[in-house]
Amino acid sequence: MRIAIGSDHGGFNLKNDIIKHLEAKGIEVKDFGTDSTESCDYPEFAEKVAKEVVAKNFELGILICGTGIGIGIAANKVPGVRAALCSDTFSAHACREHNNANILTMGERVVGKGLALDIVDTFISTNFEGGRHERRVNQISELENKYCK
Repeated sequence: MRIAIGSDHGGFNLKNDIIKHLEAKGIEVKDFGTDSTESCDYPEFAEKVAKEVVAKNFELGILICGTGIGIGIAANKVPGVRAALCSDTFSAHACREHNNANILTMGERVVGKGLALDIVDTFISTNFEGGRHERRVNQISELENKYCK
């Protein structure tokens, strides 16, 4: 599995913890920035990760900012992205199984390290269930095609 990861300054420390955690599991991770806690703008990093995931260069993406909200909103502007903000493992499981989410977003100021690592593990280990959920994901894609021109 290959995972693209990025953050702004507000998610920098948690991003580094997640990278170490994933690499210890033998998972390939590419860091798309930022490289410090110096103030920066999250849309830049959201776009970098989102483009790589949509291009299928990486199976999944992870984005972290202070709350996980802004970076997720930005990522969801890239057609083909289904970024989901998760602050618990149930949501991480459901967004993959039911919504085929391809990017996880989290907030470093919201979720502690231990829970964040559990959320990541749940997100990457859960598969899309398909079936009735496929129809709904296709409807999301139809909305995207209709309005994102």
